[in-house]
Amino acid sequence: MKRLWAAAACAVTVGCVAACGRAEGPSQPPPPASAAANPAVGEASPAEDAAPASAPAVRAAAGAPAFVVLYPGGALEGDPVLATGPAGPGGLVTYVAEAEPEEVIAFHREKAEAAGLSSVMAMNQGEARAYGAAGDRTNLQVVASPMTGGRTSVQLSWSAAG
Repeated sequence: MKRLWAAAACAVTVGCVAACGRAEGPSQPPPPASAAANPAVGEASPAEDAAPASAPAVRAAAGAPAFVVLYPGGALEGDPVLATGPAGPGGLVTYVAEAEPEEVIAFHREKAEAAGLSSVMAMNQGEARAYGAAGDRTNLQVVASPMTGGRTSVQLSWSAAG
């Protein structure tokens, strides 16, 4: 039953974003991928000392809310889909991260909660992970699926009418 609700939530989000309008604005170029920038949770890497501790997060798309960022070192897989509809602006991006699905979900959960959103959905389907958060007229959905070589494919969608 959980799988049905999660699949329905993802399908509705994707359908709403696609139906609300056309893609707007230029996409950001993907940041350089670096495996050293993505240590496992709780582990330090030699590159961590060289990188600034407060390195700015890369927004997933121009105009996206501050909590809609790529996992460090993540690379976009195409142009973001941005739309504005009756519920406000929103979007959908897909990207690849050099991390495990659990790490990607934990990263997005931290960003969402720091922005005042509450966790409303979590799902494990095999090795894939999904997460959803919502606030006052704002929401975020993340689906992270493992790929070969320790990489993860991520689908990130949001709306931010608040």
